[in-house]
Amino acid sequence: MVQRVTTVAFQGIEARAVDVQVQVAPGLPAFNVVGLADKAVSEARERVRSALIASGLALPARRITVNLAPADLPKEGSHYDLPIALGLMAAIGAIPPDAVTGFTVLGELGLDGSITAVAGVLPAAIGANARGEGLICPKACGAEAAWASPEMEIVAPSSLIQLANHFRGTQVLTRPQPSIREVDGARLDLADIKGQESGKRALEVAAAGGHNLLLIGPPGAGKSMLAARLPSILPALTPEELLEVSMIASVAGQIEGGSLTNRRPFRAPHHSASMPALVGGGLRARPGEVSLAHNGVLFLDEFPEFSGQALDSLRQPLETGEVSIARANHRITYPARFMLVAAMNPCRCGHASDPGYICKRGMNVRCAAEYQGRLSGPLLDRIDLHVEVPAVTAADLILPPPAEGSAEVAARVGRARDIQRQRYAALGLPQIRSNAQATGSVLEQIAQPDKAGLALLRDASDAMRLSARGYHRVLRVARTLADLDGAETVGRIHLAEALSYRALNDEMRRAA
Repeated sequence: MVQRVTTVAFQGIEARAVDVQVQVAPGLPAFNVVGLADKAVSEARERVRSALIASGLALPARRITVNLAPADLPKEGSHYDLPIALGLMAAIGAIPPDAVTGFTVLGELGLDGSITAVAGVLPAAIGANARGEGLICPKACGAEAAWASPEMEIVAPSSLIQLANHFRGTQVLTRPQPSIREVDGARLDLADIKGQESGKRALEVAAAGGHNLLLIGPPGAGKSMLAARLPSILPALTPEELLEVSMIASVAGQIEGGSLTNRRPFRAPHHSASMPALVGGGLRARPGEVSLAHNGVLFLDEFPEFSGQALDSLRQPLETGEVSIARANHRITYPARFMLVAAMNPCRCGHASDPGYICKRGMNVRCAAEYQGRLSGPLLDRIDLHVEVPAVTAADLILPPPAEGSAEVAARVGRARDIQRQRYAALGLPQIRSNAQATGSVLEQIAQPDKAGLALLRDASDAMRLSARGYHRVLRVARTLADLDGAETVGRIHLAEALSYRALNDEMRRAA
């Protein structure tokens, strides 16, 4: 007789059902796992054997075969331990044969019979709920699984013995409750920054519309301080966004203690990061930094110091909001809708823009052009706001802290985001959540400039030689500026400010 237990295999953030078939038949003693399993799944034999012995059960001296169907789907990870063990326990009569019917099971086993946490419990729970099944998962992941549905049956044991007693009715395991993890430490505030009013304004515009931002300035000007305070003015995650972010974090194994967080992601990889580290990849095609920053911020400090290949790999995710990882035997797509915030010095030494400074390597303009030439034009064209961050003087540092902090700016950003959400919902486009996601055809409806603004835009497009992408990005920023002002129509003043954020890009392109 063959015992069947349902588990999952992960393809991106999608959890595909896998049928674990366990057969105990006469023959020479053996324990085989088949079905395109990787090394971690093959090693499950020894973990399952030791866990059963620690729980007071011994495998029979018979031929044990475990098939993971469908056989042509790659199986990776240690979460197959628990379904294999439960299939064996049902086959030898240690638990009722129908005990795991209607459940999706996943969990890793310790040699002492304990059930330890695994990655991907939230997508597995959502998939099980869609199939009308319950979930059996480690106790450490129970709170994470509880977010899938309040009516879903979830069993979260800490050991095999505890789970067996639950099936026999001698011990009742209560359903875990969802929880939110509070981030420790004081939250950074814009009030900590003295001066840099243009940088703060750019942060507000970027947060209000979800736009990409490039900060250029000498060392110590406060570029990293500004970027680090961007999450403090972003609106909280909506329930849909929270689910998307948490599913990616779950697959990556980055949910601690089963508790989710409603903070938007803020990822800041080092400039030595490789292309697979940024966009995802590796043998198991794990999500990269762009996916872990989904619905949040990806901060790249020392922007030109990243490898050219790694930076140019960002171009497709910035345009489409997703990243596709192609391998010889499979293709995986992860969501990657993030705000890119980059910071860089104007040149290698960082002082090319200082008054009276003469570079020893040649003319200041040439030195800056060589350094900024590491960034490709198509990548810079995808960045909406280019802002110069000047050095802060001692006179600025002596001044008292500014009266306006993150709370006041966040309130304006929240109002602008509400306007955008209501606008796109009225157009029948609820999937668009910010102006940065609006397509060209949508912009023609929502960002039509007035007569004076249209004349300015036409003249500026010719003078600055804006590409079609640059033209639409100017309109997006202008629409965001109008939303911050509460204006129905995009006016000349909004377009003038939006174009000013492209002027620095035009200077960099001419210098190169």
